[in-house]
Amino acid sequence: MKIIVAITGSSGVLYGIRMLEILQKLGIYTHLVLSDWGERNIRIETHMTIDYVKSLSSITYDNSNMAAPISSGSFQIDGMAIVPCSMKTVSSIANGYDDNLISRAAGVCIKESRKLVLVPRETPISAIHLQNMLRLCKIGVVILPAMPGFYHKPRTIEDLVDHLVGKILDQFGIEHNVFRRWGGDK
Repeated sequence: MKIIVAITGSSGVLYGIRMLEILQKLGIYTHLVLSDWGERNIRIETHMTIDYVKSLSSITYDNSNMAAPISSGSFQIDGMAIVPCSMKTVSSIANGYDDNLISRAAGVCIKESRKLVLVPRETPISAIHLQNMLRLCKIGVVILPAMPGFYHKPRTIEDLVDHLVGKILDQFGIEHNVFRRWGGDK
């Protein structure tokens, strides 16, 4: 399996980093793209280095590299997750404004009918945000907001992060035991 993971400029970069850590442990090939603000938020919100985050992926592309393989529909991948996904990126994708590699790769997933999961992390959400997400949802894009559940009785922030990451993995049909499922054990 090959998945594109993008980290954009919303708060919540820990979700994307944790997803990369888990995918690496599972042996899944990942293509990573970081937006400029995604990189800045890694520095702001975590104690991790950009080099560490990049080391979690199989291959990393510069967001301005519109000639990267993932910008073409003829390049085979299984899907893409944008974790977290800024409202700027949601808007760009919803309106077909492929001005960088992240939005272009997402547009390719849409046109090639590949799985695309967006993890918006914004609050409150405006009517414009909702309209853009609805436009994408209507064409099959999965909108999976970073809204933690509590039925698994989280004890730490890591438990909350892992639960959301596990929900993203579920969208791709990736077997895992990242969190305790409803009615089950971890």
